[in-house]
Amino acid sequence: MKSKNNTNFESQKDTPKYKDAMLAYSNATLGISMVLAVLIGIGIGYGLESLFGVRWLFWLGVAWGVCAAILNVYKAYKRQKKELDALANDPKYAHCKYDED
Repeated sequence: MKSKNNTNFESQKDTPKYKDAMLAYSNATLGISMVLAVLIGIGIGYGLESLFGVRWLFWLGVAWGVCAAILNVYKAYKRQKKELDALANDPKYAHCKYDED
C-alpha cells in the first residue's frame, strides 16, 4: 500500500499543479497576442518612418506585425495539434477512432 501511494505522489510531483489552467490561458490569449503583434509592428513602422522620413518603412512595420500574428497562430496550431495527437493515442479513447472509409 505504501509503494502505491508513493508512486501516485511521484506522478503528481512530475506534472505541474496548474497545467490545465496554464494551457487554457495560453489558448485564450491568442487573440490578444495577434492584436498586440500587429500594433507593435505598426508602432515600429511609425517610429522608423518618423526617424528616417521614408513612407514605405511604415508599411514594412505593418507587414512585420501581420507576419508575427500569423506566426503566433501557427505556433498555437502546432501546440494544439500536439496535444490532440497525444489524446488520440490515449487508450481511454481507443473506441472513438475515426474511420476514413
